[in-house]
Amino acid sequence: MNILILNSGSSSIKFQLIQMPSEHVTCSGIVERIGLEEATLTYKGNGKTLHYVDAIKSHKLGLQRILDILLDAENGAINDIEEIDVVGHRVVHGGDSFAKTTWVTDTVKKEIREFSALAPLHNPHNLEGIQIAEQLFPKARQVAVFDTAFHQTIPVKAHKYGIPNRFYTDYGIRSYGFHGTSHKYVSEKAIEYLKKEESKIITIHLGNGCSITAVADGKSVDHSLGFAPSNGLLMGSRSGDIDHALIFYLVNTLGHSLDEVNRILNAESGMLGLTGYSDLRDIQAKAENGDTDCQIALEMNAYRIKKYIGAYAAAMNGLDAIVFTAGIGENSSVLRKLVCTDMSYLGIVLDDYKNDMGPAPIREINKNSSKIKILVIATNEELEIAKQTFGLCSGV
Repeated sequence: MNILILNSGSSSIKFQLIQMPSEHVTCSGIVERIGLEEATLTYKGNGKTLHYVDAIKSHKLGLQRILDILLDAENGAINDIEEIDVVGHRVVHGGDSFAKTTWVTDTVKKEIREFSALAPLHNPHNLEGIQIAEQLFPKARQVAVFDTAFHQTIPVKAHKYGIPNRFYTDYGIRSYGFHGTSHKYVSEKAIEYLKKEESKIITIHLGNGCSITAVADGKSVDHSLGFAPSNGLLMGSRSGDIDHALIFYLVNTLGHSLDEVNRILNAESGMLGLTGYSDLRDIQAKAENGDTDCQIALEMNAYRIKKYIGAYAAAMNGLDAIVFTAGIGENSSVLRKLVCTDMSYLGIVLDDYKNDMGPAPIREINKNSSKIKILVIATNEELEIAKQTFGLCSGV
């Protein structure tokens, strides 16, 4: 079975064509920096790695470029659209409507659209990917895999807000959690590596969107993102945790509309608001060259992560390992070092030499004296989506 996986992030689209159940990757790639003048498309297939630079202004254009290269006569992976049996889509917000992977129907698309208000940087792009795939692969089945599903195991004491009960019972207002596909994948890999089913792990997903999860015995028990994917850690353009009174001050005192405040907190804040740059590679380069704003932003980013590590170690009453994953988590030795510095009280001791080594599917970067394992695990949301999609197709 040929399954095309589409994983649309807030500023990127990852894709893989995977043969299941063998898990053979026919081709893969990523469109990055969507919306910038020099967006990039990297494609790996037929033994080649190709790089393109273009002004890809929208996710729709990015998806079209991906589909064009899949069908390319010289470098593509398919000769005809009917070679695609199923398209598996990452969908960020499923609310309390979707606790598991599901076939895409008109009702499912309607609910994905309704949840767009809660995930404005993601669900619209996820839905757009589904709609384009339906047009271009009319005979393929479409499957939705929800980021929120993994976090359905978070207990009430952790997912309920301290607001009147009617908002919880009547409207389902609670913490849902996101990046669940990634956290599920890397936590399972960590458990395999540790050879410890009964484990306490903190998984740290750092990309343009960022989140951190407490995983006890393989189940999500707490998570930094909540009702919508905007709180918690500092992100590329999202503020993360703020005092909610700030919203009322921006509206009532400074005169901003609610739409403007929403845009400020989701699209103009985070690392972008602090530095003028949303891509951590740019921020690290500027910081190295003495840019004070970039230096402070990196320190703030790491400090926020450290606080969550401490909180989740306390919540689980112990800790076996922390896991860095996703684009920044896997590639930024700078941020990993900032996070792990002065954490010896918790038994976290980084090995600088191991931290600076090149990427690998899974590697240990702590000193032998460290009580806590520090792992860098390459996430593979696409493979996890393929596994769940194939499971749905085969009735597993």
